[in-house]
Amino acid sequence: MADKKMVEEITSMDVDFAQWYTDVVKKAELVDYTSVKGCMVIKPAGYAIWELLQRQLDERFKKAGVENVYLPMFIPESLLQKEKDHVEGFAPEVAWVTHGGMQPLQERLCVRPTSETLFCDFYKNDIHSYRDLPRVYNQWCSVVRWEKETRPFLRSREFLWQEGHTAHATAQEAEERTIQMLNIYADFCREVLAIPVIKGRKTDKEKFAGAVATYTIEALMHDGKALQSGTSHNFGDGFAKAFGIQFADKDNGQKYVHQTSWGVSTRLIGGIIMVHGDNEGLVLPPRVAPVQVCIIPIQQKKEGVLDKAYALRGILEKNFRVKVDDSDKSPGWKFAEAEMRGACLRLEVGPKDIEAGKCVLCRRDTREKVEVAFEELESRVGELLDTIQREMLQRAEAHMASHTYTASTMEEFENLFREKSGFVKAMWCGCQECEDKIKEKLAVTSRCMPFEQENVADTCVCCGKPAKKMVYWGRSY
Repeated sequence: MADKKMVEEITSMDVDFAQWYTDVVKKAELVDYTSVKGCMVIKPAGYAIWELLQRQLDERFKKAGVENVYLPMFIPESLLQKEKDHVEGFAPEVAWVTHGGMQPLQERLCVRPTSETLFCDFYKNDIHSYRDLPRVYNQWCSVVRWEKETRPFLRSREFLWQEGHTAHATAQEAEERTIQMLNIYADFCREVLAIPVIKGRKTDKEKFAGAVATYTIEALMHDGKALQSGTSHNFGDGFAKAFGIQFADKDNGQKYVHQTSWGVSTRLIGGIIMVHGDNEGLVLPPRVAPVQVCIIPIQQKKEGVLDKAYALRGILEKNFRVKVDDSDKSPGWKFAEAEMRGACLRLEVGPKDIEAGKCVLCRRDTREKVEVAFEELESRVGELLDTIQREMLQRAEAHMASHTYTASTMEEFENLFREKSGFVKAMWCGCQECEDKIKEKLAVTSRCMPFEQENVADTCVCCGKPAKKMVYWGRSY
């Protein structure tokens, strides 16, 4: 009964997807709630995923010429006020520090919701000549946004992320960097997280406060909702003018820099859970799975069984992340726990296996079992993990394709959002009134104007005027 009950504690995703998600993050011990409302403890199992994600993304950044820095977490109010659109965009979410010890501060300090203004303040003293450019910096840090509704990983008042902030001599260089970083995010999601994404530009209504253009990667979760998974912003020279960031060009004339910023956060962990998870718990892509192989000794009290389990770990841990579950729980309980925690492969070994010179490998994603001779174990584990990584992406791509629809009239559009869940491709005239109307009527937002444009109709799905862009629409997290 204990084995069965453990799995039953996870609500079925088809019954209540939101509750399923909460059950998984709690039961797999990724997070815990705290007495700080809206903030979470990221437990070892959750933080291990973040570390793997961070390490691999950071490697990609460095190959693209990015250098890591660290700036303060406090922003003086006067600094935040310098860029009008930016401060208006963040004002409702800002947390303020008013006292230092017992003394009231002369000027309130904002706990950073994002660091554009601090980087601008830094750049204005750091950049003097064209020889100082480009500046391609990134920081790994936490930020605070006073969200009303919170959910672990997806939206919390304090969260971990990276924020890149760059300064360039020309508009063209800034635009190229903006797109380059978006492409790095998209490739990372596909190749490491096994999550396909739509790449495109946000509408003016949805773009970042203070940006000239915002580009996004949008992923589709199992329940058909979109998740904005990463953004890259081109600021033009607007921030530079507000903060006076000028440099002497080759002709000795004073010019303003062009800036970008780009970021992803722990929200990606929520995306991994909601794209790949199932009713037994986590299904993790091998490249970010803290445990790639969980070795479960069968009849472990029998002589030689635990020794063999440790010996197999010794062989595998040179190239893979391996754990031996040598607890005194029953094998069935261990199987259920390994599944719930998302170990990519379960390795079963008992007295009969040892006698036969083989073990059993069970895939987490498909539950397929294979017998493997001990001498072939290392190569077979590598092959299977590569296969799991590849097939998880293929399944996610198939899910996105089968949940992407096209509408050419408002009636079709409304029916699709009433009856289905997923992305709907439809044309748009470019007017915010139509966006507002669609959001008010259907609780649907424009996700992005994809780079790969299609003409699915000649007129706007909402007002019937001539269409300017094809847009992906959806409900989102």
